[in-house]
Amino acid sequence: MLDSSDEHQEIRDAVRDLCGQFPDAYFRRIDEQRGYPEAFVDALIGAGWLAAMIPEEYGGSGLGLTAASVIMEEINRSGGNAAAVHGQMYNMGTLLRSGSAAQKAKYLPDIAAGKLRIQSMAVTEPGAGTDTTRITTSAVKKDGRYVVNGQKVWISRVQHSDLMILLARTTPFAEVAKKSAGMSIFIVDLRQAVGNGLSVRPIANMVNHETNELFFDNLEIPQESLIGEEGKGFKYLLEGLNAERALIAAECIGDGYWFVDRASRYAKERVVFDRPIGQNQGVQFPIAEAFIEVEAANLMRFKACALFDAQQPCGAEANMAKYLAAKASWQAANVCLQTYGGFGFASEYDVERKFRETRLYQVAPISTNLIFSYVAEHLLGLPRSF
Repeated sequence: MLDSSDEHQEIRDAVRDLCGQFPDAYFRRIDEQRGYPEAFVDALIGAGWLAAMIPEEYGGSGLGLTAASVIMEEINRSGGNAAAVHGQMYNMGTLLRSGSAAQKAKYLPDIAAGKLRIQSMAVTEPGAGTDTTRITTSAVKKDGRYVVNGQKVWISRVQHSDLMILLARTTPFAEVAKKSAGMSIFIVDLRQAVGNGLSVRPIANMVNHETNELFFDNLEIPQESLIGEEGKGFKYLLEGLNAERALIAAECIGDGYWFVDRASRYAKERVVFDRPIGQNQGVQFPIAEAFIEVEAANLMRFKACALFDAQQPCGAEANMAKYLAAKASWQAANVCLQTYGGFGFASEYDVERKFRETRLYQVAPISTNLIFSYVAEHLLGLPRSF
C-alpha cells in the first residue's frame, strides 16, 4: 500500500493489534452462527475506538472523520466486518451536530464510556425506498409527547443498540410546500420502546448483517426526544450522510486491501504446472489492476475526509469516494475469488465470506445509480433525473 497517512500509523497499529486478538476463525464462526461479534465489539468499545469522534469534554477522543475512517478501514483490512459497529460513528454525529446541550450532556458521556450504544438509524420504508421524502411513518404531538405510527425496513443493529435515530413525518406529505419539509429527527430509547409500541422482526439475508423490519403502533416518546427543530429532519439527515459514505468507503478500502493481499499471497504459494500461479500474467495482471483501483479510491476517501474535517462542503467527494471504493473492493473480491479458484468457495479460506460482505456496498447505504444522479446534476449541470 502506498500509504499517505503516516500521521495515523499509531492508530493503525493499535487497531491491528486489537483485531489480531480476533482471527479469521472467530469471524468465520460468527458468520456460520449468524451471530453478532459481541466480544469484538466490547473490545472496541473498551479501547475507546468507537468514541473517537466524541469531543473530549464528553469523554471521547475528539478525533476527526479521517481518523475514524482509518479505524473502520483497519477492522475490515484485518478480516473483520465494521458493519457491526460503524453505526456508532455516524449516528452519534446526528446528536453531536444537531442535538441540544441537554441531550448531549445526557447521552454523549455514556456513549463515550460504552454504557450506551447508538448503533441504529431508522429511515428506510417499504413504500419509499431511496425516495426518503415519501416516508409515511408519522410522529404526532399529543399531550406533551409524540405518538409514532408506521413501518421501517432494513434497519440495522436494532437488537444490539440502546438508542436509535428515527426519521418520521411530523407534517403529512400532502400538507408541505416542499417535499423534503415536514420530517423530524428523534432519538428513541430502544430499551423502553421495544415491546411498548415498537416491535422488531429480523430479516434473514445473504450477509451476516443484523437487519430488521420495525413496526410502530402508537409508540409514545417524550417531547424531549426531538433533535433540533421540528420539520427540519431531512436537512439534519443529509448533514450526516457525508460522514456515513466516507466511512463506508474506508471499509471498502480495507476490504480491497484484504482481497489483494490474500490473492497475492495465494498466487505466490499455489503451484500448478511446476510454477507458482502468480508467475502467470493472466493471474498477476488482474491482481495488479485491483490494487491500482483500491489505491486510487483511497485517495478520494482521504480527500472527502479532509474536507469534512475542515468543515468544507464534501458531498461530491463523499459520494465519489463511496462509489470508487465500493467498485474497487468488489473488483478485488472477484479477482481474489478467481485467483483461489475452487478453494475460494470453501468457507475455511474466508474469501467467500468477505466476498458476500463487500457486495453489499454496491447497493447500500446509497446505490450506485443515485451517486451517478448526484454527480450528473450537481457537478455536470445536467437536468435532475428524478
